Amino acid sequence: MFIIPDDFVRNVSAFHGDEGRPWIERLRTILANCEQRWGLTFASPFEYQSYAYHYIAPAMRSDGTAVVVKVHAPTGEFIQEAEALRIYDGHGMARLLDYDLNDEVLMLERLEPGTPLSDVEDDDKATSNAAGVMRQLWRPVAPGHPFPSVSDWGLGFLRLRQHYEGGNGPFPAALLEEAETLFAELSTSMTELVLLHGDLHHENILAAEREPWLAIDPKGLIGEPAYETGALLRNRLPDLRDAPQAVRVLTRRVDLLAEMLDLDRGRVRDWAMAQAVLSVWWTIEDKGDIPEDGLKCAELLAAIKR
Repeated sequence: MFIIPDDFVRNVSAFHGDEGRPWIERLRTILANCEQRWGLTFASPFEYQSYAYHYIAPAMRSDGTAVVVKVHAPTGEFIQEAEALRIYDGHGMARLLDYDLNDEVLMLERLEPGTPLSDVEDDDKATSNAAGVMRQLWRPVAPGHPFPSVSDWGLGFLRLRQHYEGGNGPFPAALLEEAETLFAELSTSMTELVLLHGDLHHENILAAEREPWLAIDPKGLIGEPAYETGALLRNRLPDLRDAPQAVRVLTRRVDLLAEMLDLDRGRVRDWAMAQAVLSVWWTIEDKGDIPEDGLKCAELLAAIKR
């Protein structure tokens, strides 16, 4: 029998508003359909379920196969994730075992032991492991794909300016201007366009059995490989109160990723800085909160020499 935490219900209702409430009302029916269709027995949801935006729970098939079921909330991202998983076909990524288009449900390979990359204390080792996953993911995509482009995501800067009526709101003016300029320059000078994960940070890379580390939860995005490194650089941050040490850690990550993935170091640094500012805006847009650590991270990335 499946469990739907009360905190999750409140979170989804608040985040998704009018679309979230009817989806929550349908969720039990969707999960019951999954039980019947795939012969599942659900276990308790993962610990992070209470603050997640989709319903994600481990389950067991009648043949003993351990799986994860992900029921998409009404975010409009189901098609992109399902297609990205299909294209990756288990290379560097948890396998897509089956899906239901009508209910927007994914049945996925369960990664065991499933500990996140954030548990690796040695930052160099964690960065190296992430680079190994990245190398397996990037591949060309045929025309007619459903994925947004990096330039589409960059429209967030336009929404930011519109929201603050042409001003910069809580963003330092020089920082925002640099991020806007870099994002525009980088977007128009990309040459190698591939399918990216789009949100490949430490919590989306898990320890597994068939490979040491595999990714989960792809967004599906078209852009150059250097763009992919941004999420890793602005997550699992060092102590931001010690700015010199934080800059050293972030600089080391930039250097390692550029070297291990044969990427232009300047583009890695510039994408990371521009994305960090954009990510702060996304949080404001989604939650109304101003993530001070995100702003600080952007400033520290801006301090790294190009």
